[in-house]
Amino acid sequence: MRTNTYAIPIRTTMLGLLGVALIALGGMGAGAILERDPLLAQVGLSWLRYGHGRDLASMVLYLGLGLVIWAWIRLGRLVRWGEIGDFAVLVAVTVWTLPLLFAPPLFSKDIYSYLAQGQLALSGYDPYTVGPAVLQSTLSENVSWVWQHTPAPYGPLFILVAKAIVWITDASVILGVVAMRLSLAGGLVLLCWSLPGLSRHLGGKSAIALWLVAANPLVLIHLIGGAHNDLLMIGLMAAGVLLVLDRRHVLGFVLLSLAFSVKATAVVIVPFLVWIWAARLEGDKRAQFRKALLPSLAAFLGTFLVCTLIAGVSLGWIPALRSSSMIINWLSVPSAVGDFVRMVVNWFVYVDGGIFIGVARALGSVVLIWIAYTQWWASRDGEVRNAVRRGALTLLAVALLSPATLPWYFTWALALAAGFAWSTGALVTVTTASLFLLLVTFPNGDTALYSWAYLLFALVVSGLAARSLVKPDPFGLSSRYE
Repeated sequence: MRTNTYAIPIRTTMLGLLGVALIALGGMGAGAILERDPLLAQVGLSWLRYGHGRDLASMVLYLGLGLVIWAWIRLGRLVRWGEIGDFAVLVAVTVWTLPLLFAPPLFSKDIYSYLAQGQLALSGYDPYTVGPAVLQSTLSENVSWVWQHTPAPYGPLFILVAKAIVWITDASVILGVVAMRLSLAGGLVLLCWSLPGLSRHLGGKSAIALWLVAANPLVLIHLIGGAHNDLLMIGLMAAGVLLVLDRRHVLGFVLLSLAFSVKATAVVIVPFLVWIWAARLEGDKRAQFRKALLPSLAAFLGTFLVCTLIAGVSLGWIPALRSSSMIINWLSVPSAVGDFVRMVVNWFVYVDGGIFIGVARALGSVVLIWIAYTQWWASRDGEVRNAVRRGALTLLAVALLSPATLPWYFTWALALAAGFAWSTGALVTVTTASLFLLLVTFPNGDTALYSWAYLLFALVVSGLAARSLVKPDPFGLSSRYE
């Protein structure tokens, strides 16, 4: 079937717009709202924060979430049938993103930590040695209690961005949330620019890649609505990978360094790209690797050094990465294993659970190092698809085997893997996983990972939605001419 390049599925796009509008509206009472919200008080909507008002806001938000999922699946059907192309997906992404830019924080309070860390730097504190609690400000009071005394685990570029936003907005929480989202949305723009090119190199279809990542509710709701800096990191990472594949090697490693200067995870893909550059050079294997390694290190480390100097910070964020180990949930395989063993042992005798989690996480780190090395070494032929595929698998392993794992961490690997050709079964699996991960956090940022009845419901909903991607809608709610 021939694709209508500029066709836009109006009803599907508007369905998603209605969904995100309801999410933004419901988020005013059910989201990760401020401790004291002057805006709601001024317009007489403070009642949404409490009791029946909050229940109503939650109903509106989940109704919107259902509509967004429905719209995404409908859009995916049209992409799979070849009735629409990149343009329609990009229009949908744009339309569905706009209301989320101005919504209250959704499904996470991390954005308050970002702003408080920027205020720390602006106030002369070192955000890598002290936590937001020292500020005693409007920004710091909204930071989750978990992170009040925790140093920032983010790179110098992100601290610089947060510092600039706090300065521009004069430490306003509401304006700061919007400004931070606008800056992070640059990562979404970079993703939308990169995915067609990655698909060209990796053998996939660009419209599928855009639908699978840029239009994915996991990305839009968590990374835009939740305002996580992972979005800026994966946007810079995807753009850097594309530039390397396009033989613009130095600029590619510069962008990869910028991604690392936002969040450390981006460094995982870098060694795989050195093999790709090396395979294009003259000489034997050792000479090729040496010729590629030196300029790639110079571009990567030089850019990182410039970011660090401009931000005026130290390398303290690297040891601060350990702070994430405070999170314990079963999305992290080592944490899940350690917690399960603790539970079983404590049926018979009480033992401090930290021992089991610590041992399991240590073993998980060993397994992760082994996976990373073997995948990197297996990509030494420098073949593009092999190297990127193994790099994406390693990013997935990092998400699964890290001491702490959060739902949106799985977008790290997806941002690169989307460019490959996808079988129908794989698309259904990733769609199910994306929607399940979307739903395992409550709108106020609390985890739902131990609400077993809710999780069962979320899994059933996710599976049915993913199945409807390839089967006619059982309720007759969609048409091939949407």
